[in-house]
Amino acid sequence: MRKSVKAVILFMLVSVVATAAYFPAVLDDISLAIRSGNAREVAKYFDTSVEITIHNESKVYSKQQAEMVLKDFFTKNPVTSFNIIHKGSSNEGSQYGIGTLVTSAGSFRTYVYIKQKGDAFFVQEMRFEKD
Repeated sequence: MRKSVKAVILFMLVSVVATAAYFPAVLDDISLAIRSGNAREVAKYFDTSVEITIHNESKVYSKQQAEMVLKDFFTKNPVTSFNIIHKGSSNEGSQYGIGTLVTSAGSFRTYVYIKQKGDAFFVQEMRFEKD
């Protein structure tokens, strides 16, 4: 009995560490894609529907529509730099990153909300608020 309890605890710890290790990689990949202004690369992490807020206008889009909206945003606001300044998580398995996006048209406080579904994380929401 004791060996099985230890095995279960060990398995749970390894699972938590593996999940925690995977999330930063996903957020780092999304950050690199945003930093390069690459909507197609960001869209690889979109769920089937994504809420995007730009300048206080919020709408839920399909994955394909969201990619086009993001591409249009990057075209109108060519990216100079992007840095994540805060990361966090919730008890429900969601994660988020808050960063500063600097573009030729100004700076935007940027929020990326990610939720785990199965073994993968998907972007549920992105917000770009003018600084």
